[in-house]
Amino acid sequence: MNDDYYDLLGVSRDASTEEIKKAYRKLARTLHPDVNPDPEAGERFKKVSQAYETLSNPDKRRMYDMGGGPGNPMGGGFGGAGFDFSDIFDMFAGASGMRGRSQGPVPRQRRGGDILRRTQISLRDVVFGSEQQLSFRTAARCEVCGGSCCAPGTSPTPCTVCGGSGHVQRVAQSLLGQMVTMVPCSACQGHGDIISSPCQECSGHGRVQKERTVTVRIPSGVEAGTRIQLRGEGEVGEAGGPSGDLYVELSIAADELYERAGDDLITRVRIPMTSAALGTSVPITTFDGERTLDIRAGAQPGDVITLKNLGVTALRSERRGDIKVELDVVVPRNLSGEQKELLERFASVRGEEAPQHAGRETDRGGMFSKLRDRFRER
Repeated sequence: MNDDYYDLLGVSRDASTEEIKKAYRKLARTLHPDVNPDPEAGERFKKVSQAYETLSNPDKRRMYDMGGGPGNPMGGGFGGAGFDFSDIFDMFAGASGMRGRSQGPVPRQRRGGDILRRTQISLRDVVFGSEQQLSFRTAARCEVCGGSCCAPGTSPTPCTVCGGSGHVQRVAQSLLGQMVTMVPCSACQGHGDIISSPCQECSGHGRVQKERTVTVRIPSGVEAGTRIQLRGEGEVGEAGGPSGDLYVELSIAADELYERAGDDLITRVRIPMTSAALGTSVPITTFDGERTLDIRAGAQPGDVITLKNLGVTALRSERRGDIKVELDVVVPRNLSGEQKELLERFASVRGEEAPQHAGRETDRGGMFSKLRDRFRER
């Protein structure tokens, strides 16, 4: 307890943190029990580790330099009996304070991270649902070591410093007497064992970067921005730890014929003025194949014809929406003389020579805006 920490590490009292770290690493390479079985070397390694732990921490070093740290040959502070305030706080937390904290080894296994990937689907995928193959690069279990982190044929060895517990005792003097606390072992980083021969394939992490392909089931009726969670399909954890989750965010490509409005699909059919007046049948393409659209005589521009149960299959349901078809009646331009004469005769028979003032029309929005507002309010 009377060793000077600076002398133990072989550095001056104004040494920088980096100089202290280099000195400790140099001593550890020759004193560590794994490379030097001499009991005296092991005892000295413990002292060197304690010195490094104190001097590498700015607060602890400041207290040590003021005479409040264990082993300070200068004495000082409270009659030379150095102490660590954290130890006093631990004691006042109750006798169970130290025992309440886990003193077992820290597992090397860690859960892998979650992954977010984005993919684009078609409107047909929304109507019926689909399965997509998604490829991405992520952490996968190392096939050479099987996630053990060790070279084939080897295994971790118990740490001789902490005896495999992952923690060592730290003894300090306080106003209330000798205080004993448990701190993570600096030799094994609290794991309780040491990997002397790490796997070269994964550099001792138990996982490597690989290209993976997973199948994503996309339900019908999904919206743009929907995220599908695939549990356990994310990054593989370190040292054989559990895998994270994969989240797939969906976007929907624009369709050439249809626009979606909830579970309905809206589209437009352009017909000549004569067909609107006389009535006609028009073949249209749907996601269920070709269907016939029957247009009654006297159909007006903007009329909507419904094709039942040909829309989007609702999410988590077998019910389907409809297809809403708006009629776009084309008025001819650049009439020939004969065509103009025929229309004038038709207008005369109909008594339509003189146009009438019909008043202000309030519904003059665009086709898709009118349909979208109409069907989303349902």
